[in-house]
Order: sequence, then structure tokens, then C-alpha cells
Amino acid sequence: MFDQLKKLLPQQLQGSWERYASFYHRLEVPAKTILLHEGDVSKKAWYIEKGCLRVWFNNKGKDVTFQFFFEQEGVSSIESFRKGIPSLVTLETIEPCILYWIHKKDYENLMKELNEIPEFRNQLAGVMLDRQLNYMNHFMSFIKYTPKERYLTLLKEKPHIIKRIPQHYIASYLGITPVSLSRIRNAVTK
Repeated sequence: MFDQLKKLLPQQLQGSWERYASFYHRLEVPAKTILLHEGDVSKKAWYIEKGCLRVWFNNKGKDVTFQFFFEQEGVSSIESFRKGIPSLVTLETIEPCILYWIHKKDYENLMKELNEIPEFRNQLAGVMLDRQLNYMNHFMSFIKYTPKERYLTLLKEKPHIIKRIPQHYIASYLGITPVSLSRIRNAVTK
């Protein structure tokens, strides 16, 4: 449990792991469970032990999938969680999941303590920078690439998404219809 989170802790804090882990609460949920609704204020951050989630928003009545998260990853509506503002996105499970969640007040107390340690702060900043770059690359792909090129890039760089995620969510993530995705897939496999 929490292997990735534990690795973020500097060596001098490894002995405190049990205390830090006690802030997290285990939860098993079925597929299609909404963890946070768009417009609600996020009070929890999530860590995925098993399963996957999607982050999506409503665009004029259509679900637009923005991101996928898998095992050993953390997820929240970060702006809502940090600033106490309504979430711009919905968090929903795609598969049955085993999750761990931490309440905002516990997270803030933990971060006050851990942010005093430069090694931890640098590792956390690296995780956040990687997430930001991922979002930027996804956004830029809509400007730079055709739908077919976006699909081929996804196939090359993140094949686990193609294998695990239902096609209609992949189509939404790529900004195309399921029919268009089917045509692209057929053209690629020929």
C-alpha cells in the first residue's frame, strides 16, 4: 500500500511513515462512481491503489474527458482542493477501484510539516511539474496534430490507455466522436 507515496518521503522521515499513512482512509468503489461532481468544492485528494479514474467536464451537455489516472497515482481537482473553489471537473471511476483519500485539513497539516524538508519539497515540485507538462502537451496536441496523429501518439506513448479505457472515453479524450475513432483505428490496423 502507498508504495509510491512512501518513496517520496526523504530517508530521515521513513520512520514516521505509519503516522503519515494514518491520515489516509481506504475506500473500495465500483466502476462509474463519482468521487467529485463538477461545481462542488473538493475536500479530498485521492491515491489509487487499484483501478483507474477519468477526469471530465461538461461542455454544453457533452462529457469531455480530460485525463486518466491509474495505479500509484494521486488525483484531485487541484484548484478546488487548494483554493476551496468549485471544481471545474468531475472525478469518476472507470473500473472498480481501491482508493485512499485524505481530507484537506489533514493534507494541509501534513504539508506544513513536510514542506520544511527541501528534499521532499523538490520531489513534490517534480511531480506537479510533470502533471503540468502532461496537461500542456495534451492541450497543444489539439493545435498541432490531426485526430489520427493524436491517436497514434497515444498508441505509442500511452498504450495502457488504449488497452484499459473504453473507446467512447478515448474518443472524448482525443476530441473526436466514437465513429471517427473507429475509422482511425481501422485505417491504422490495415
